[in-house]
Amino acid sequence: MPYLKIQSNADIPEEKKETILQRLSTTVAESLGKPERYVMVALEPSATMIFSGEQAPCAYLELKSIGLPEDSTADLSRTLCATVSELLAIPPERIYIEFANAPRRLWGWNGATF
Repeated sequence: MPYLKIQSNADIPEEKKETILQRLSTTVAESLGKPERYVMVALEPSATMIFSGEQAPCAYLELKSIGLPEDSTADLSRTLCATVSELLAIPPERIYIEFANAPRRLWGWNGATF
């Protein structure tokens, strides 16, 4: 159900990618109280990006989930910014996050919808 996509212009060594994905998968599952078996995380490094007129490391995150609680987005933002900042060495002020609540009928899995 939860899907986190990270796009960044940060240079990420190949050997760190799996660790980053695993850590973010666990973070999303714990933060949303969802089983990790349903969490998907995508990392798109080396994106051509500019933020605030500078090409310094930055990131854009999209977190989509069924039943995403709007009253938890501030906490989710804090947690995701801190984690991405730690893992990718990107200052939190150079990270944007888009949150989206997906209706069950518009989220497919295993040949059906939720």
